Amino acid sequence: MVEKDSEGFLRDLNDWSEEIAQELAAQDGIKLSSDHWEIIHLVRDYYTHYRLFPQNRVLVKRIGDALGKEKGTSIHLMTLFTGKPAKVLARISGLPKPPNCD
Repeated sequence: MVEKDSEGFLRDLNDWSEEIAQELAAQDGIKLSSDHWEIIHLVRDYYTHYRLFPQNRVLVKRIGDALGKEKGTSIHLMTLFTGKPAKVLARISGLPKPPNCD
């Protein structure tokens, strides 16, 4: 059992694992596919390098550059990470809540 805040974000980023990600995703009714994992690992690498969650425009561009134009769209993100994609993606990825998310 890992400790989470009231919104389901991990209190300790070191508690994250792929198994934890699957549990967090399941709470949103998401079954993680290879498309999800590509983006989760990309955003975790970005966070490791810059110590922040990318703004949406930066995130979409990074995804497009790394995974192709068809995946580098806001619509693709919304399809995979329903609701508020950045917030859901950050939570599942074990990262802090992005500052621009309510």
